[in-house]
Amino acid sequence: MTFDPACAYEVDPRVAIRPEPFGALAYHYGNRRLTFLRDPALVTLVRTLGEHPTADDAIDAAGVAEGRRPAFRKALSSLADSEVIRAR
Repeated sequence: MTFDPACAYEVDPRVAIRPEPFGALAYHYGNRRLTFLRDPALVTLVRTLGEHPTADDAIDAAGVAEGRRPAFRKALSSLADSEVIRAR
């Protein structure tokens, strides 16, 4: 499945997110992958993703600057590939 920022996403229920000084660790209990979230703004975005109708709406609500949005979309795409987030 290809990440589409116009679709709705949420954190996979098999993922635990633990805050860390650098951002957070996301551990997937199903595939046992550990993912580092190195930007506190990304951590906030991921945690609130399920509260918004689309990923782009979540990015807007998180207050991500226009110039940083492509990087955040790329990060979300990578998190979808790693099964940290999933379409809903």
